[in-house]
Amino acid sequence: MPSTRSHNRIRARGPAVLTALVWAASTALAAPAGAAGAAAPAGAATGRAVVHPEAVTAAQQQAVLDYWTPARMAALTTPSSSNPPKSAPDGAPWTGSDTLSRTVGRLFFTNHGEDESCTATVVNSANRSTVVTAGHCVNSPDLLGDNDEWLANEMFVPGYHDGLAPYGTFVARAGVADATWLLNDEQNALKYNAYDQAFLVLNADAAGRRVQDAVGAAQRIGFDRPGSASVHQFGYPRQAAGDPTRAGLPEYTGARLAHCTGRTREYPGTAQYPQPRGEWGAPCVMGGGSSGGPRIADFDPSSGIGTVVGDNTQGGFFDSSGRVCAPGDAACTRHLVGPQFTSAITEPLYRAAERS
Repeated sequence: MPSTRSHNRIRARGPAVLTALVWAASTALAAPAGAAGAAAPAGAATGRAVVHPEAVTAAQQQAVLDYWTPARMAALTTPSSSNPPKSAPDGAPWTGSDTLSRTVGRLFFTNHGEDESCTATVVNSANRSTVVTAGHCVNSPDLLGDNDEWLANEMFVPGYHDGLAPYGTFVARAGVADATWLLNDEQNALKYNAYDQAFLVLNADAAGRRVQDAVGAAQRIGFDRPGSASVHQFGYPRQAAGDPTRAGLPEYTGARLAHCTGRTREYPGTAQYPQPRGEWGAPCVMGGGSSGGPRIADFDPSSGIGTVVGDNTQGGFFDSSGRVCAPGDAACTRHLVGPQFTSAITEPLYRAAERS
């Protein structure tokens, strides 16, 4: 979510040219529009997983590793401040289970020539090499909504902190997104935002380990779960959105993992920028860089494991009575929202990824 494009998106397409392999979803995988969970946008196909090859050869993988020098990665960390530590349910450093922090990591990539970062999460999968993130952290148009492209130099660092990669670095072998997302023009949130979710299939690291084996754990993934729930949300934000008292703290510079917890609300959007059904999130000040981070239900703090039921994609604002209000209003509370995972949209992407 580095930039706020149309309507509050937190990271940062004319028609996409689908040169990648398109997986026609089978009847067993693709639920019809209107299945339980987030409603599919009217007239849009569901369950069409597009698998795009990324760094496949050893030379391609090494080129990505060579690209992400320590200096280049450090350039994506916001300068720190002298603000005193401040923790609250809507934003705090993660100091809990080490298992959780191993399964969430920082995702580095190049977007139309600009280096950026998001967040991704290791999910239990057949290939033990799959992470979930936001769609706009895998495929994105330019600032004008044109020139759609699959993002380059995708590299995942589980447990990233303070410039360190304690569990290795993993270059993406393939990106998986819904075909509808590839048509996103950054102008029609109602049509496209339910599809702002994606998966990456990772190569083994330099030691030959698959990511799930390297970190020794993985989060569960759930489809069609109730949107209203108590959740935990995680990310590597490079800013504290709307809270200057937390600006420049390590967990809001991209250097360390940040955490929010609370009860979710469904964000319908505004009159100018209406949203599709199924955009849920809890009060949270995590800003740009937390895109793609997990929204976890049924989280066990002692084991560090829960069920990823959605991803972070944008900010939404509510007043104390639950009415949508404008950002910048002192009476408004910012929520970090994103699509709730469904069997109609998410599951075909997940199945295509774990079988890749």
